Order: sequence, then C-alpha cells, then structure tokens
Amino acid sequence: MPSQIAYVLDTNVLLHSPEVLNAYPQAEIVIPIDVIEEIDQFKSTLSETGNSARTVSKMLDEYRIYGNLSEGITLPNQGQLRIEFSLHPKADELHGLDWSKSSNRVLSVALKLKEAGRDAVIVTLDTHLRVKGNAFGIQVMPYQGEQKEVVFYQGIHYETAPEENLQRFREQETFQLDGRFSPHEGLVLINQEDEEDYHAGVFDAEQNQFVSADHKAGIWGIVPRNAEQHVAMDLLLNPEIPIVTLVGRAGTGKTLLALASGLEMMLIENQYSRLLVSRPIFPMGRDLGYLPGDVQEKLAPWMQPIFDNLELLLSSSDSAKNTTTKGHQELVEQGMLTIEPLTYIRGRSIPHQYMIVDEAQNLTPHEVKTIITRVGEGTKIVLTGDPDQIDNPYVNKASNGLSYIVEKFKNQRVGGHVTLKRGERSELAELAANIL
Repeated sequence: MPSQIAYVLDTNVLLHSPEVLNAYPQAEIVIPIDVIEEIDQFKSTLSETGNSARTVSKMLDEYRIYGNLSEGITLPNQGQLRIEFSLHPKADELHGLDWSKSSNRVLSVALKLKEAGRDAVIVTLDTHLRVKGNAFGIQVMPYQGEQKEVVFYQGIHYETAPEENLQRFREQETFQLDGRFSPHEGLVLINQEDEEDYHAGVFDAEQNQFVSADHKAGIWGIVPRNAEQHVAMDLLLNPEIPIVTLVGRAGTGKTLLALASGLEMMLIENQYSRLLVSRPIFPMGRDLGYLPGDVQEKLAPWMQPIFDNLELLLSSSDSAKNTTTKGHQELVEQGMLTIEPLTYIRGRSIPHQYMIVDEAQNLTPHEVKTIITRVGEGTKIVLTGDPDQIDNPYVNKASNGLSYIVEKFKNQRVGGHVTLKRGERSELAELAANIL
C-alpha cells in the first residue's frame, strides 16, 4: 500500500534537481503525465536544463525494471513512485481554471489525491502555483535539494613557527613539515611573533618537503604582493605542472598573474610557441544583442579585460627596459598571441601553447572537460575565476566547471591550485569586495 503522503512533482523541480526522485523514501512520489511531456521538450536542449531532462528520462527508464510506472513501483529506497494519467474528475468545474496550463493540471492531480483521502503535497519552484495550491487547501513546498555548506580545497596550508624556522626556510630553501599534503600544495610559514613576516613554499611530493617560492624579483613589472601570489606565480612558472587553477574574488590578481607568467614563459623562457587566451561569453546584466564585424571585432568587448591587463604588463615592462612596443596587437600580428572564443574549440588539438581560460566559473563541468581534453603535448592550461561571481544561470558555486576541476585535480601530480584571498587592485576595490 502506498504511503498516505503523496508528493506531486512539478516540471521545474525535476529540471532543477533530478535527485528529487529519491528524496522522499517514506512517501509516494506522483508525477503527472503532463510533466513527463514537458520534460520531453527539453531533452534536446544543449544546456544544464537539457542535461537534467535527459537525466530524469534515464532514471525513469531504469525504474521500469521495478514494475509498471502507471500502477506504481517501489524504489530502492523503499519509497513509491507513480505516473498519474487522469485529472480531477470535475476539473472543468473548478472555478474556470485554464486546464491547458501544465501547472493547473498538476494542481488538478493534487486535488484528486486530496479528495481520495491522501495528504497531497505539491512540490514546485513556481510561486504562482504555490499560491493557487494554498488557495485550494493543498499543501505546497519548494525543493532546493540538500543544502550543504560547500567547502573547497584551498591549495595552501598556513602554519605558524618560531622566527628561526622561517630563517632556516629562507636560507636552505626547503622545509619539512609533518602531515599529509597534496602535490604542489602551498605553504605559508608565518612568524608566530609577527604575522606580517612569512615565507612561502610549494610541496614537492617526490622529495616530501616544501620548496621555497620566493619571487620578489617579479616578472614583467609584476611583483607578488602577498604569500598566495608567491605560490601562484611559482605554479604558473613551472612547466612541469600542466594544469593550474586560480580562484579568488575580483582584484586578487588572478588574470594579471596568469598573463604575466604566460608572457614570461613564451617570450623569455621560450617554453611555449604561443599564448592562447579565452573566456566564456556571458554578459553581466542585460545582453547588448547583435555585434557587428568579424569574429575578432565581435569578441573585442568580451576580451577587453584581457587587453587591459596585457597593455598594463607590456607598458610596465617597457618602462623597466626604457623601450616601447605597439602593445598586444603587435604580438597578435606576429602570431604569438591568440584571443579566441571557446565556442570553436571542440575537435582541436592545442600543442606547445600557454593557454589561459579566464572566468572559468561560468563553464559547466562538461565544457571544462571538453577544453582540457583539447590540450596537446607541451601545453600548459591555466583556469581562473571566482565561483561567487557566476553569470551562467545553469551552474552554481558547487556545480560550475572551475570548482569541479579544483576538486578533481587536487590530488593529481599534474595539477596545482591556489585560492587568492587578498585583493590588490586598490584599497577601494578591496573595501567594496568586503562590505558590498
């Protein structure tokens, strides 16, 4: 016998969280046939919604082994599930509601269950349906999935120590510390008497010790301003680490450090033949719509932050060397710098390049996988972004591609990660990031 409680699922809940099918082990889940029809319309969509629709269809198809879905089945978690075909027998008499609307047909199924003596509950993200359900005396509730605090790998271990330990670390350029650490994990050794006195290092898994990461000389006029930036620059300049992820809020120097390191490794160290920079196309706020021109002209507004950083680096380097250049356009003309969208990356192979993917938090895990699997022999890829600033409506802080890669590669010897915490753009930018 089915439970007295019956949860009637709306389409938007299933598309938002397919796992809702297993969320009520002590009750019965009822899915109106209209919801199945709506989900079918999204299956071919190349988006997170389409992916959810395909997941729901696959799960329901697999559940057929437990019996007839219209008669009701028992799920592995001992909950019940049933697809409902019929509406309320007197639907047409219910206050003239428009029954061509799927939401009203979901409401009708719940009313039918209620009149049959069941405790019917509509689960929906549609606020208007929740209002109508309440008006008809039906219990209504949203579903957001399990709300767990998201804790990400930070990539840096902080340790306080006596001043003599710091001095030994600086002099010997190695430091051993008890504990288990991920490959290329950073260490910030802090003077227990003065927290402004520190020394940074990066864990060498083969030697089982931390190696000094001191880059006070800087590159391209850029000198690390905090411990995390020292660790980040060390990872970015190491050709033995083919994938690096940098996470941090606006102004922490993610993109600037990546570009400076890319220029250094390509133009000075000759490790790579080209610097390839890209970012996903997602507007902040309302989209401007169609942009005229060829691909490069269309891409220019999206890539302007990259151009700004490159001009800053090139001008800083020129000032130090008392020389002048034409800026980033000269590198483009010489084939050393390529700025392109991620749209056309599928099917390519990218060897011997320093590749930077900016704003990677707006990518899905599938898109990030597609990008990384394009990396050829001798290529280094750097992904930067801030999971707290997402413009893609189909991902969140936990499900975006950047967070996904950080967690998947944290114990891999080919990867390195740093979370940058301190803003260095300006005092105003840092204050705004903290209080707004």
